[in-house]
Amino acid sequence: MASWRVLRRTLCTAAETAAAPVPGSRWERLKKSKVGVWCRGLFTDYKEACREVVVGSWERPIKASIYASLLGGTWACFYTRPDQLAFEATLLDCSGQLGLLSPWIRNGTSDGHVQSLGKLRNEGRLRVLSLGILALAYQADYDPDATLYEAQCSNLSVPWRELHERVLDVGFVGRWWMLQSKMKDYDVNEEQFKGLPADMQATSAPSVQEVETSERLHKESWLPLTVEEEEEEEETETNVTDRKEEESQIQALKEEQIQA
Repeated sequence: MASWRVLRRTLCTAAETAAAPVPGSRWERLKKSKVGVWCRGLFTDYKEACREVVVGSWERPIKASIYASLLGGTWACFYTRPDQLAFEATLLDCSGQLGLLSPWIRNGTSDGHVQSLGKLRNEGRLRVLSLGILALAYQADYDPDATLYEAQCSNLSVPWRELHERVLDVGFVGRWWMLQSKMKDYDVNEEQFKGLPADMQATSAPSVQEVETSERLHKESWLPLTVEEEEEEEETETNVTDRKEEESQIQALKEEQIQA
Protein backbone atom coordinates (compact mmCIF):
# COMPACT_ATOMS: atom_id res chain seq x y z
CA MET A 1 0.00 0.00 0.00
CA ALA A 2 2.76 2.38 0.95
CA SER A 3 4.69 1.47 -2.19
CA TRP A 4 1.61 2.24 -4.30
CA ARG A 5 1.32 5.75 -2.78
CA VAL A 6 4.98 6.46 -3.45
CA LEU A 7 4.59 5.33 -7.05
CA ARG A 8 1.50 7.50 -7.60
CA ARG A 9 3.19 10.58 -6.13
CA THR A 10 6.21 10.06 -8.38
CA LEU A 11 4.03 9.78 -11.46
CA CYS A 12 2.08 12.94 -10.56
CA THR A 13 5.30 14.91 -10.04
CA ALA A 14 6.63 13.73 -13.39
CA ALA A 15 3.38 14.74 -15.12
CA GLU A 16 3.42 18.25 -13.56
CA THR A 17 7.04 18.67 -14.57
CA ALA A 18 6.26 17.70 -18.15
CA ALA A 19 3.24 20.02 -18.30
CA ALA A 20 5.15 23.06 -16.86
CA PRO A 21 6.43 25.57 -19.48
CA VAL A 22 10.07 25.67 -20.27
CA PRO A 23 11.64 28.82 -18.70
CA GLY A 24 12.79 31.39 -21.28
CA SER A 25 15.77 33.73 -21.26
CA ARG A 26 16.49 36.36 -18.63
CA TRP A 27 15.09 39.13 -20.88
CA GLU A 28 11.80 37.25 -21.29
CA ARG A 29 11.51 36.75 -17.54
CA LEU A 30 12.23 40.49 -16.99
CA LYS A 31 9.52 41.52 -19.44
CA LYS A 32 6.97 39.30 -17.76
CA SER A 33 7.84 40.52 -14.27
CA LYS A 34 5.89 43.27 -12.48
CA VAL A 35 8.56 45.88 -13.19
CA GLY A 36 8.60 44.99 -16.88
CA VAL A 37 4.82 45.16 -17.17
CA TRP A 38 4.79 48.55 -15.40
CA CYS A 39 7.52 49.96 -17.67
CA ARG A 40 5.73 48.76 -20.79
CA GLY A 41 2.49 50.35 -19.62
CA LEU A 42 4.28 53.63 -18.88
CA PHE A 43 5.97 53.65 -22.28
CA THR A 44 2.64 52.96 -23.97
CA ASP A 45 0.97 55.83 -22.13
CA TYR A 46 3.71 58.29 -23.09
CA LYS A 47 3.59 57.05 -26.68
CA GLU A 48 -0.13 57.64 -26.88
CA ALA A 49 0.21 61.07 -25.25
CA CYS A 50 2.87 62.15 -27.75
CA ARG A 51 0.77 60.87 -30.64
CA GLU A 52 -2.25 62.82 -29.39
CA VAL A 53 -0.13 65.97 -29.05
CA VAL A 54 1.13 65.67 -32.63
CA VAL A 55 -2.33 64.94 -34.01
CA GLY A 56 -3.90 67.76 -31.98
CA SER A 57 -1.23 70.22 -33.12
CA TRP A 58 -1.85 69.29 -36.72
CA GLU A 59 -5.60 69.67 -36.36
CA ARG A 60 -5.49 72.92 -34.31
CA PRO A 61 -2.30 74.82 -35.22
CA ILE A 62 -3.39 78.14 -33.65
CA LYS A 63 -4.10 76.57 -30.27
CA ALA A 64 -0.84 74.62 -30.44
CA SER A 65 1.08 77.82 -31.30
CA ILE A 66 -0.43 79.62 -28.31
CA TYR A 67 0.49 76.78 -25.96
CA ALA A 68 4.00 76.59 -27.39
CA SER A 69 4.43 80.36 -26.99
CA LEU A 70 3.27 80.20 -23.38
CA LEU A 71 5.62 77.35 -22.60
CA GLY A 72 8.53 79.07 -24.33
CA GLY A 73 7.82 82.36 -22.57
CA THR A 74 7.62 80.63 -19.20
CA TRP A 75 10.93 78.89 -19.83
CA ALA A 76 12.56 82.16 -20.93
CA CYS A 77 11.29 83.96 -17.81
CA PHE A 78 12.59 81.15 -15.61
CA TYR A 79 15.98 81.12 -17.37
CA THR A 80 16.43 84.93 -17.19
CA ARG A 81 15.20 85.32 -13.60
CA PRO A 82 17.74 87.50 -11.71
CA ASP A 83 19.13 86.45 -8.33
CA GLN A 84 20.60 88.28 -5.34
CA LEU A 85 24.04 88.61 -6.93
CA ALA A 86 22.46 90.27 -9.97
CA PHE A 87 20.56 92.67 -7.72
CA GLU A 88 23.67 93.65 -5.80
CA ALA A 89 25.62 94.10 -9.05
CA THR A 90 22.88 96.36 -10.44
CA LEU A 91 22.78 98.31 -7.19
CA LEU A 92 26.55 98.87 -7.23
CA ASP A 93 26.39 99.92 -10.87
CA CYS A 94 23.69 102.51 -10.12
CA SER A 95 25.65 103.74 -7.11
CA GLY A 96 28.74 104.18 -9.28
CA GLN A 97 26.76 106.18 -11.85
CA LEU A 98 25.47 108.52 -9.16
CA GLY A 99 28.94 108.79 -7.61
CA LEU A 100 30.30 110.28 -10.83
CA LEU A 101 27.88 113.21 -10.54
CA SER A 102 28.01 116.25 -8.32
CA PRO A 103 25.52 116.28 -5.41
CA TRP A 104 23.93 119.38 -6.99
CA ILE A 105 23.15 117.45 -10.19
CA ARG A 106 21.89 114.13 -8.82
CA ASN A 107 18.20 113.38 -8.87
CA GLY A 108 16.92 113.35 -5.29
CA THR A 109 14.59 110.38 -5.83
CA SER A 110 17.28 108.23 -7.46
CA ASP A 111 19.93 109.14 -4.89
CA GLY A 112 17.63 108.50 -1.91
CA HIS A 113 16.45 105.12 -3.22
CA VAL A 114 19.96 103.88 -3.99
CA GLN A 115 21.27 105.13 -0.63
CA SER A 116 18.52 103.28 1.26
CA LEU A 117 19.17 100.04 -0.64
CA GLY A 118 22.91 100.37 -0.03
CA LYS A 119 22.30 100.82 3.69
CA LEU A 120 20.15 97.67 3.84
CA ARG A 121 22.81 95.75 1.92
CA ASN A 122 25.56 96.85 4.29
CA GLU A 123 23.43 95.81 7.27
CA GLY A 124 22.74 92.38 5.75
CA ARG A 125 19.00 92.99 5.67
CA LEU A 126 18.58 92.81 1.93
CA ARG A 127 17.09 89.49 0.80
CA VAL A 128 15.94 88.08 -2.54
CA LEU A 129 13.14 85.52 -2.78
CA SER A 130 12.84 83.38 -5.93
CA LEU A 131 9.30 82.61 -7.13
CA GLY A 132 10.04 80.61 -10.25
CA ILE A 133 9.57 83.03 -13.13
CA LEU A 134 10.29 86.16 -11.07
CA ALA A 135 12.17 87.26 -7.95
CA LEU A 136 11.30 89.64 -5.11
CA ALA A 137 13.78 91.77 -3.21
CA TYR A 138 12.61 92.59 0.30
CA GLN A 139 14.01 93.88 3.57
CA ALA A 140 14.43 91.77 6.69
CA ASP A 141 14.71 92.83 10.31
CA TYR A 142 18.06 91.19 11.06
CA ASP A 143 21.16 89.88 9.39
CA PRO A 144 21.03 86.07 8.82
CA ASP A 145 24.31 85.66 10.75
CA ALA A 146 23.04 87.54 13.79
CA THR A 147 22.93 85.43 16.97
CA LEU A 148 20.18 87.39 18.69
CA TYR A 149 17.19 85.46 19.95
CA GLU A 150 14.81 87.62 17.90
CA ALA A 151 16.79 86.85 14.75
CA GLN A 152 16.96 83.08 15.29
CA CYS A 153 13.47 82.35 16.67
CA SER A 154 11.18 81.13 13.89
CA ASN A 155 8.07 82.26 15.78
CA LEU A 156 9.27 85.88 15.59
CA SER A 157 10.11 85.83 11.88
CA VAL A 158 8.27 88.00 9.37
CA PRO A 159 4.87 86.46 8.49
CA TRP A 160 3.98 85.95 4.87
CA ARG A 161 1.03 88.32 5.04
CA GLU A 162 3.44 91.22 5.67
CA LEU A 163 5.77 90.38 2.80
CA HIS A 164 4.07 92.74 0.34
CA GLU A 165 4.80 95.66 2.71
CA ARG A 166 8.54 94.86 2.66
CA VAL A 167 8.99 94.34 -1.08
CA LEU A 168 11.65 96.66 -2.50
CA ASP A 169 11.93 95.50 -6.09
CA VAL A 170 10.66 92.95 -8.61
CA GLY A 171 13.09 91.02 -10.82
CA PHE A 172 11.67 89.82 -14.14
CA VAL A 173 13.27 88.88 -17.49
CA GLY A 174 16.73 89.86 -16.29
CA ARG A 175 15.83 93.34 -14.98
CA TRP A 176 14.99 94.93 -11.66
CA TRP A 177 12.09 97.14 -12.67
CA MET A 178 11.65 99.43 -9.67
CA LEU A 179 15.36 100.24 -9.50
CA GLN A 180 15.45 101.00 -13.22
CA SER A 181 12.38 103.21 -12.82
CA LYS A 182 13.95 105.15 -9.95
CA MET A 183 17.15 105.67 -11.98
CA LYS A 184 15.31 107.39 -14.82
CA ASP A 185 16.76 110.89 -15.33
CA TYR A 186 19.18 110.28 -12.46
CA ASP A 187 21.35 113.17 -13.68
CA VAL A 188 18.54 115.77 -13.55
CA ASN A 189 18.00 117.58 -10.26
CA GLU A 190 14.45 118.91 -10.36
CA GLU A 191 15.07 121.13 -7.35
CA GLN A 192 17.20 123.44 -9.51
CA PHE A 193 14.28 124.27 -11.82
CA LYS A 194 11.66 125.14 -9.22
CA GLY A 195 12.60 128.84 -9.37
CA LEU A 196 11.98 129.04 -13.13
CA PRO A 197 8.65 130.10 -14.65
CA ALA A 198 6.11 127.39 -15.35
CA ASP A 199 6.57 127.56 -19.11
CA MET A 200 10.33 127.03 -18.75
CA GLN A 201 10.14 124.12 -16.30
CA ALA A 202 8.64 121.77 -18.87
CA THR A 203 10.58 120.88 -21.98
CA SER A 204 9.28 119.24 -25.13
CA ALA A 205 11.07 117.02 -27.60
CA PRO A 206 12.31 118.80 -30.74
CA SER A 207 10.47 118.28 -34.00
CA VAL A 208 11.89 116.45 -36.99
CA GLN A 209 12.64 119.69 -38.84
CA GLU A 210 14.51 121.12 -35.85
CA VAL A 211 16.59 117.97 -35.53
CA GLU A 212 17.45 118.01 -39.24
CA THR A 213 18.40 121.68 -39.06
CA SER A 214 20.64 121.10 -36.05
CA GLU A 215 22.36 118.18 -37.73
CA ARG A 216 22.89 120.18 -40.93
CA LEU A 217 24.39 123.13 -39.06
CA HIS A 218 26.62 120.78 -37.09
CA LYS A 219 27.93 119.18 -40.27
CA GLU A 220 28.49 122.56 -41.90
CA SER A 221 30.50 123.77 -38.91
CA TRP A 222 33.18 121.19 -39.72
CA LEU A 223 33.58 122.27 -43.35
CA PRO A 224 36.52 124.55 -44.36
CA LEU A 225 35.74 128.23 -44.88
CA THR A 226 35.30 129.29 -48.53
CA VAL A 227 35.58 132.86 -49.93
CA GLU A 228 32.84 133.82 -52.32
CA GLU A 229 33.62 135.07 -55.85
CA GLU A 230 32.29 138.56 -55.16
CA GLU A 231 34.60 139.00 -52.22
CA GLU A 232 37.51 137.79 -54.33
CA GLU A 233 36.68 140.33 -57.10
CA GLU A 234 36.38 143.15 -54.58
CA GLU A 235 39.73 142.26 -53.07
CA THR A 236 41.29 142.15 -56.55
CA GLU A 237 39.89 145.58 -57.48
CA THR A 238 41.07 147.05 -54.17
CA ASN A 239 44.57 145.70 -54.71
CA VAL A 240 44.70 147.11 -58.26
CA THR A 241 43.56 150.55 -57.07
CA ASP A 242 46.12 150.58 -54.28
CA ARG A 243 48.89 149.71 -56.74
CA LYS A 244 47.86 152.49 -59.12
CA GLU A 245 47.87 155.04 -56.31
CA GLU A 246 51.30 153.89 -55.18
CA GLU A 247 52.65 154.12 -58.74
CA SER A 248 51.21 157.62 -59.18
CA GLN A 249 52.76 158.77 -55.93
CA ILE A 250 56.13 157.33 -56.93
CA GLN A 251 55.91 159.02 -60.36
CA ALA A 252 55.08 162.38 -58.72
CA LEU A 253 58.04 162.06 -56.39
CA LYS A 254 60.37 161.36 -59.34
CA GLU A 255 59.13 164.43 -61.22
CA GLU A 256 59.66 166.65 -58.20
CA GLN A 257 63.20 165.34 -57.86
CA ILE A 258 63.92 166.03 -61.53
CA GLN A 259 62.59 169.59 -61.35
CA ALA A 260 64.65 170.26 -58.25
